[in-house]
Amino acid sequence: MFEQQPENLQLFVKQLATEALQKSEPSAWFEVLYAKAKGDTAQIPWAKLAPHPYLQDWLTNHEPFASQQKALVIGCGLGDDAEALANLGFEVTAFDISQSAIAWCQERFPDSTVNYLVADLLAIPLQWHQAFDFVFECRNIQALPLNVRSSVISSVASVVALGGTLLLITRLRETEVEPNGPPWPLSNSELKQFESLELYQVKQLVFSESKQIDVKQVRIEYQRHNPISHSVQSF
Repeated sequence: MFEQQPENLQLFVKQLATEALQKSEPSAWFEVLYAKAKGDTAQIPWAKLAPHPYLQDWLTNHEPFASQQKALVIGCGLGDDAEALANLGFEVTAFDISQSAIAWCQERFPDSTVNYLVADLLAIPLQWHQAFDFVFECRNIQALPLNVRSSVISSVASVVALGGTLLLITRLRETEVEPNGPPWPLSNSELKQFESLELYQVKQLVFSESKQIDVKQVRIEYQRHNPISHSVQSF
């Protein structure tokens, strides 16, 4: 059985990511990691078996939500964030590029209302275009290299509905110099791409848990303008 000591896990993940980059398959390493874990959550560095605390805090301070709103969880991992949204009444779609991760979600939550799917952030289904009232993106963009970053940001923005919300959790670097990853924290200029894609920033909250002085942990809330709603209010 695959065994990976915690102190070596970060090095192992970096090795997998490097090998995937060398093969020009920057997201292929996720499936390798989940498959090798063989059901051992200790081998998945981001698996906390609970909703992300920054998401949970945001949800707690934004209830109540309208029923049957459509939510999308990007790179859903083991499903805890998706389940938190479903428990609040969202109609949730959650996807991951790793087939093993999705199977793991379905095993953990056999009676879930969440629609768990295998999908690629770099090849978003056309029917998802502006289809979701709430989109949650947590540290998936930063897990992919800069040569695909513009495409990834465009994909994330594309699924947010008119009047919808994107909640983004990521590391943010203070320089435009390409970082040594993974992860590859986002820069301010990269964040500005969301604005060019018709999302405006509502609020940014900085957390101070990073050990790197030039890297911040941030949670950013974006919204997409709804011209129809605006014109009705103006009328």
